[in-house]
Order: sequence, then C-alpha cells, then structure tokens
Amino acid sequence: AIVLISLLYLVRAFRWGALLKPLAPARLSDLFVATTIGFSAVFLIGRAGEVVRPVALPMRDRRISTSAALVTILIERIYDFMGVTLMFAINLLWFKPPVALQNYYGRVRAVGFGLLAVLLVGIAFLIWFRKNSAKLLGALDRLFSRWHFIPQRFAQVIIGLLDQLSSALRVLVNAAELAETAGWTAVLWLGVASANLLVFRAFHVNLGFSETIFVLGWSMVGSVVPTPGGAAGAFHAATAAGLIFLGIHKETAAALSIVLHLVDFGPALLFGLFYFIRGDLSISRLRTMISPANAEG
Repeated sequence: AIVLISLLYLVRAFRWGALLKPLAPARLSDLFVATTIGFSAVFLIGRAGEVVRPVALPMRDRRISTSAALVTILIERIYDFMGVTLMFAINLLWFKPPVALQNYYGRVRAVGFGLLAVLLVGIAFLIWFRKNSAKLLGALDRLFSRWHFIPQRFAQVIIGLLDQLSSALRVLVNAAELAETAGWTAVLWLGVASANLLVFRAFHVNLGFSETIFVLGWSMVGSVVPTPGGAAGAFHAATAAGLIFLGIHKETAAALSIVLHLVDFGPALLFGLFYFIRGDLSISRLRTMISPANAEG
C-alpha cells in the first residue's frame, strides 16, 4: 500500500502539470519534488501546509508564478472532491449496508447524493465564471475603483488571482484537457482506494472494493477539516465512523484509521526529507519568496 501511494505522487505530478498547461509549462521532475515536499508539510502541519507547494514549485522553476501554482492547487482540490464524490455517489447505487443499519442508510444516501448535487452546481458556476470572466473582472475593477476604502494593491491581487483562475479553468471547457485531467483524477483515486483495500487486507478485515469506496467517502469529508497533522483528528474520526457503520469493531476501526492516515499521508515525508537534505528546498529562499516585497509582486 505504501509503494502504491508513493507511485501516486507521480500521478499527482502529471495531473498538476496538466492543470498548469493553460498558464505555464512545468517540468515533471519539478512538479514531483514540489508535490512531495508540499504533502510532507500537509502531513506535519495539516491543511495549512498547502501553501508550501505553490511556493516550492516557483523556487525550482521561475517560469511558474506563485499565483499560478496556487490557483491550480485550488482547481486540484475541486477535482479531488469531484472524483471522490462521484465514486461515493455511484457506489451507493449498488452498495448494500449491514442489515442492522438499513434504517440509517437512507440518510447516508441522501447526504451522498446531496453532495453530488452541490458539486454539479459548483462546476456549472465555474464554467459560467470562465465564460463570463472578462465582464465580471471588468465590473469588479470598476467597483474597486469606487470603493476607496479598499487598498489598491489588495484589489490588484484579487483581480490578478481571479484572472489566473479564469485562465486555469480552461481545463473545464476544453474537451482534451478535461479528459486528461479527469483521467489522472480517476487513476489517482482508484489507486488510493486500492491502497486502502490492501490495508484492510493486512488487518484481515473482510471488506470489498465497494465498502472501501464507501469508507473513502467518509475519509474525504474528514480530511478537508482544518486540523493539525494532515487533518489527523477529523480524518481518524470520520474514517472510524465509516468503518463502525459497516460493523467493524470499535478498536479495530480506530487502529485502521490510524494506519490508513499514516499510509495515505506519511510516505510524502520520506521524499520531503530526502529533497530537503539534498538541498532541493532552501529555507532562506523560501523566506525570501514569502517576504512582503515578493508577495506583493
């Protein structure tokens, strides 16, 4: 499972490169290094560590701006949520819960399909924003010019980020780019589900692929909660709750959630330490890049 998760960092790098295509080309080696360093930070300090990736990539490739890396990571998160939600919702069509929990399963289905509906509305809004971004940004610029209480530099940053987001969202309206990014997302999350299934097998827990996807949906909800250590507390609680729902003993579910967290998030730390020792990440350059002068740029 650890080997599989490690290989999936390469899949993440390929997908990040595809998301960056509308903004700037990037080398796969740089994308892989930045990805593993970024996920090392997420494992250590939680979702706040997401800011490391959009800074680490420009440190290695000056053609990539921090804002471009930042907006593509935002789109990446949308793809992740979309991928897991689709897997979870489609799996609910034939998923059979334990007989004792049939009464509660209706609520789970309602939540799953509700998330899918919210996701579809969100994607429709992003496509609409992409097609009408020029008019919207022009109106926002005129609005900021009238609102003198908003600092001009702040207004320029907001408009610049939205403009970058509009360009990056080309992947949603370009058929070839959408197929490429969606394909990498499918490979990624089917791989994560397979790794989780291997962990269940290591514990001699008799769960199939359908049950694994069901638990993955719970884990995804927990992982987005901003808590320290890669969303550890919320991830553990949500994953254990999904396993307990399937009839797994409470102590076993707790142990599984801990090991799943280490397997899903921990391998990046090994890569991150390697690249840090090798000198691929310079703390002094990191401080320089996030200094007020460069942040303004």
